Amino acid sequence: MSTHSNIRDLGQHVGQTVRVHAWLQDKSGKGKIQFLKLRDGSGFVQGTVFKGDVSEDVFEAAKRLTQEQAVTVTGEVRADERAPGGVELSVRDLQVISENAGEYPITPKEHGIEFLMDHRHLWLRHRRPWAILRVRDCIQRGIVEFFHGEGFVRFDAPFFTPNAAEDTTELFEIDLFGEDKAYLSQTGQLHAEAGAFAFGKVYTFGPTFRAEKSKTRRHLLEFWMIEPEVAPSSHAENMALQERMVSFLVRKVLSECQTELDLLGRDVSKLAGAAEGNYPRVTYTEALDIIRQHIEDRDLPPNVQDDVQPVEWGDDLGAPHETILGHHFDRPVIIEKYPVGIKAFYMQPDPADPRVALCDDMIAPEGYGEIIGGSERIHDYDLLKSRIEAQGLPMDAFEWYLDLRRVGSMPHAGYGMGLERFIAWVTGIDHIREAIPFPRMLTRMFP
Repeated sequence: MSTHSNIRDLGQHVGQTVRVHAWLQDKSGKGKIQFLKLRDGSGFVQGTVFKGDVSEDVFEAAKRLTQEQAVTVTGEVRADERAPGGVELSVRDLQVISENAGEYPITPKEHGIEFLMDHRHLWLRHRRPWAILRVRDCIQRGIVEFFHGEGFVRFDAPFFTPNAAEDTTELFEIDLFGEDKAYLSQTGQLHAEAGAFAFGKVYTFGPTFRAEKSKTRRHLLEFWMIEPEVAPSSHAENMALQERMVSFLVRKVLSECQTELDLLGRDVSKLAGAAEGNYPRVTYTEALDIIRQHIEDRDLPPNVQDDVQPVEWGDDLGAPHETILGHHFDRPVIIEKYPVGIKAFYMQPDPADPRVALCDDMIAPEGYGEIIGGSERIHDYDLLKSRIEAQGLPMDAFEWYLDLRRVGSMPHAGYGMGLERFIAWVTGIDHIREAIPFPRMLTRMFP
């Protein structure tokens, strides 16, 4: 009798006969031998079919197999250090589960990225997206594990919102039956603050939407955000929480996803500093000096143009400037205390220097840019109200948010991390579109 096994667990059955339900990724062979490259979602293995080991019907069925046919393979598990996973399968029987109705479009030849994205529903089956999305799953599990280990409550924010948290030009407007309008949420933060005043420590984790007409490798229209909020909390405590979370998640990926990172060719030594922690903290003003020095010394990363200009105090950092900062450090760096004028209305000014906010961005190394933005929130009712008025935001939409400051307000803080940007950095991929199963972009809504 044979037992069923996932490919990932075949190493536990060396010398045994097992059954594997799988798909044919590719095959080769000639004469009396066929090599079947099989996958089942848990991993990949090669099945070897010798003509003398199987019936004539089974051997002929193996020869006729086409790419992505579903099969059940029975065979003996053999140890082989050269093989992925350290094992191969000596096939003794094979049953075809499905006959393909048409030719599979993604062949072993080279395909362009647009072709592959047009066939994303099928490309998901291949090694590269398989590895990236398994890392995504590991990180998602790690997020839940980390926050519950820290005593947080998961708190679900609505997707429909009556107002913007930041830039109103980045909202997707929804017509509510011709009578009113709402927007797809660009953040769960404001509602999470209500949760923090109810539970102390909460985090939201779900899709968010930004109507940015951007085609860069860092932007999606729909992406997932992790947004913890803590009451009471300070700016310093908020930065410490960010560092604990990121270092925890990097360690988890390095521990659990070695196979996936190997498939992607990721240089894991570049993640070592992030796993250790001890992230440097520099002020916005200090960051401008670092950027200026790199430009003057012509010490620029390969993907930063020679004509990049220093940042004037009061201006926001651009992608090239974040890349320079990431290049300067061997692990994520936290840039704190940006000018109030370039940050959101709800960020607490620094009592020691009201020109700047008690806020921060975490910049990933290797040119991946900002992965976290956070701040201590304004807890004073009058100050928050004046900031809403100064930015011309609709007061009636924020009455409920002001209520949080009318009753029982206290200093509190939180941050948001874009899941796909984090995945892109950890896996070392070039474009954020590969970090989500079905990317939604300015140029892509299909499939």
